[in-house]
Amino acid sequence: MNAAAEAIHWDLEPGCIYLNHGSFGPSPGPVRQARESWSRRLERQPMRFFCREMETELDRAAEVVAGFLGTRADRLVLLTNATVAMNVVAASVPLQSGDQVLLSDHEYGAVRKIWSARCRTTGAVMQSVVLPESLAEDECVAAFSERLTPQTKLLVISHVASATAGILPVKAICRLARQHRIPVCVDGPHALTMLDVSPEDLGCDFYCASGHKWLCGPFGSGFLWAHPRWTSRLVSPLISWGGSIAGHPPSWKDRFQWLGTADPAPLLALAAAIEFMNESRTQLFRQHAGRLISLGMELLGQIPGVRPLIGPNNSAPVSMISMELPQHAGWEPGYHGHPDQIQSQLREWQQIEVLTGSWNQKRFLRLSAHLYNTESQIRQLAASLRELLAAERAADGH
Repeated sequence: MNAAAEAIHWDLEPGCIYLNHGSFGPSPGPVRQARESWSRRLERQPMRFFCREMETELDRAAEVVAGFLGTRADRLVLLTNATVAMNVVAASVPLQSGDQVLLSDHEYGAVRKIWSARCRTTGAVMQSVVLPESLAEDECVAAFSERLTPQTKLLVISHVASATAGILPVKAICRLARQHRIPVCVDGPHALTMLDVSPEDLGCDFYCASGHKWLCGPFGSGFLWAHPRWTSRLVSPLISWGGSIAGHPPSWKDRFQWLGTADPAPLLALAAAIEFMNESRTQLFRQHAGRLISLGMELLGQIPGVRPLIGPNNSAPVSMISMELPQHAGWEPGYHGHPDQIQSQLREWQQIEVLTGSWNQKRFLRLSAHLYNTESQIRQLAASLRELLAAERAADGH
């Protein structure tokens, strides 16, 4: 098994250099086929599928996901993505006026919006913990410890940060939180397959994840893992029947598995993604992507003004790295809906798809790699970026 041979499983648009698997990771052929097969099965006999089969099949898929995570299926529910999972947590954690929710300064923008909205409606306060640039474990723990108060009711932290690509010391922070009896919600979309993930081992209360990144699951697949002390208290932000349409014994999952009529094919095909990204393919992915990311960090770092967005990390980057770009005249921070001009220029000029954005008033480009990417694509990105940034400097009169 080698990466060059594995690329055949993806059906990317010819000519496109897709270096943004970290945002929207396309599925390989076997996973797409599984998703389509589930949809066909639904369409052939909807009454049988929805009313007699779907819940059993969701349970089977949850068993596969649980095995992948080293946990039990009765501790997780399949959901559309991590955003939905995080909304469930926000609706379920009791907050009142004066309570405090702590997030690290590396948190995803949508996550910050979720908790900001929850705090507004309850009178609680959302505060940001600035982590050290190195992300050293002891310093990160100290940063959170200094902000804890008797009013702290929840810690929210990414396993792997979206913007900075930093791997955060989640297990150590969970250990700190347990000492103070404070629950922890981990935002984990980028960690699945990039790292070995076990919510049980981390010691968190909630783990939110999407399947469409490194695991290569279908778009619209994810899960929420919750410690048993929370499952009976989980609240769905959407209200529907909340019971088993097939007549199964009552379960805490009932209020999440029938939220109106929807095709569950992406959730059911998540098991196929886990089968595809088996142990040997996962190790190949980590080795191959790691080499490409190291090459990208080296080549991009040779461009004037380009450097890693955060300092040396205790954990080496696996499949994603963010590089700080020099700012130019007229540059303003932006992220979703306002792509940096470099992102648009790379796409229009070279058909290179990467993510750009801003974090803590810094301009960055985030490079992702998976099995279908090649060394020549990394080199083309570096050469193209060098030329575009040189044009920016010239336009600024430098």
